[in-house]
Amino acid sequence: MLLKPGEENHEYWFMFQGIDKLLHFSIFAALGFFFMAAFPKIKFYYFIQIILIYAFLTEILQEEMGLGRSMETLDVIADTIGCLIGYFTYKLVVKRFF
Repeated sequence: MLLKPGEENHEYWFMFQGIDKLLHFSIFAALGFFFMAAFPKIKFYYFIQIILIYAFLTEILQEEMGLGRSMETLDVIADTIGCLIGYFTYKLVVKRFF
């Protein structure tokens, strides 16, 4: 999903301008949540480093693979916000239910 070119048109009812950013946000929110579920004792400092390295690598790969995607700063911002939401959602769920 992160490397495949998207078509932001109105051919489908769910397509809209900026759906790419929403997908980045959603994917990284899930990634952040499940990363914390897999490694619950990891320190926040290491968590954010690993996730941001992954975010930057996906952006670099988008540019280098030549599939019609390009590096965008807003994608990295959406990735960062998404992983933070996933992290804090995990912490909230653990605190509330466990």
